[in-house]
Amino acid sequence: MSKWSKSVDRHLDELVKEGTLQKLSQGLYSYPELTAFGAAPPEEEVLVRTFLKDKRFLVTSFNAYNALGVGTTQLYNRKIVYNHKRHGDFNLGGKTYSFRVKPHFPLKATTDFLLVDLLNNLDQLAEDPKEVLEKVRLKVAAMNTKKLKYSLREYGSTRAKKRLESILLA
Repeated sequence: MSKWSKSVDRHLDELVKEGTLQKLSQGLYSYPELTAFGAAPPEEEVLVRTFLKDKRFLVTSFNAYNALGVGTTQLYNRKIVYNHKRHGDFNLGGKTYSFRVKPHFPLKATTDFLLVDLLNNLDQLAEDPKEVLEKVRLKVAAMNTKKLKYSLREYGSTRAKKRLESILLA
């Protein structure tokens, strides 16, 4: 845009005020698509990719643990973005994203990854950790241990490794 304007900030402000652009975050704008219901929000993947200026990330949520059947039932408003560049909480387009720099993460959240991730984040959940761990024991018995061990080795924290290895050895 600097190619067409001597005062980029002023022109961006004008475009936001007239509704052509929508400011999502510092330096991040969207040209909203108009639908019958009003302006559509940007696609989450495009939003995060643009914010990070990288395509290597995984968007997930503590809500995904509920599908594991290990006693988690709470709903959380925050999305977690595993990536290689940014760390911290950012508000993008009215949603809070918790960016976490991780050396390794899968391209898609598998059941094995989610179970390991649950153990990584067990202390941040609203549920009773002892009850969840007891149900994790039952879940692990029905899972492919080879895939689970791989996910644990690649994505597990030291605490998660200790907890899950004790379950796997039992």
